[in-house]
Amino acid sequence: MEAHQMHDVTQDGLLDQRVRLTQPRRGYRAGSDAILLAAAVTARPGQTVLDAGAGVGAVSLCLAWRCPDLLIRGLEIQTGLVALAAHNIAANGMSARVRIVAGDIGRPPAEIGRTLFDHTVCNPPFYVHGDASASSNQGKALAHGEGETPLTDWLAFCLRRTAPGGTVTVIHRSDRLAGLLAGLNQGAGDIVVFPLWSRPDRPAKRVIVQARVQGKGPTILHPGLCLHHADGGDTAQAQAVLRQGAPLDLSS
Repeated sequence: MEAHQMHDVTQDGLLDQRVRLTQPRRGYRAGSDAILLAAAVTARPGQTVLDAGAGVGAVSLCLAWRCPDLLIRGLEIQTGLVALAAHNIAANGMSARVRIVAGDIGRPPAEIGRTLFDHTVCNPPFYVHGDASASSNQGKALAHGEGETPLTDWLAFCLRRTAPGGTVTVIHRSDRLAGLLAGLNQGAGDIVVFPLWSRPDRPAKRVIVQARVQGKGPTILHPGLCLHHADGGDTAQAQAVLRQGAPLDLSS
């Protein structure tokens, strides 16, 4: 999609402008969650990664920037976002390694549905159907609300598409942790719960959860990452990840 064909979009940057991102002005907008999710993946050169619910490609592009030898595929149900993702991939010079295709996790295209990936990442819709007020913006409503696809289906899809020994990494609201653990325990273990603390004096509202397919180890609660000091300033650790592209260490 040419830039002049896009309407009502903004030009943004992630990782201190290292990744350029065109995205809808209204609706779901990618930001720090995408960077944090990408930073949690530990992948070796030559491995493959699936980005389930890829949107405009923010997670895929951040991961591709940090790990230049990966092959990344994404799946996104909204065709308008797939077109923006293709533009973003080309604009960042990553067309040889990143591709995002249109499709539903319930009926994925063959190139996704018949492939096992070394790692899968997912930022599923945050709200249970009926729990939150529906957004008037259809794209935002699809991104934020589960609709007819519950969290259990997202997790089951990720597990099916990940090779034994590979990892599934999800970022979500902390109050959905029980559901995340229940879903990932259906075929994975060695689970790490990585809280994201907005400030040291406040509860964590987000968690990253990573599980190893067919893993047998216990669930570990990691100290996690504190994003801001009590006065609101960014912590050095957060700046390293969000601005410089440093990886998150989820090892115990």
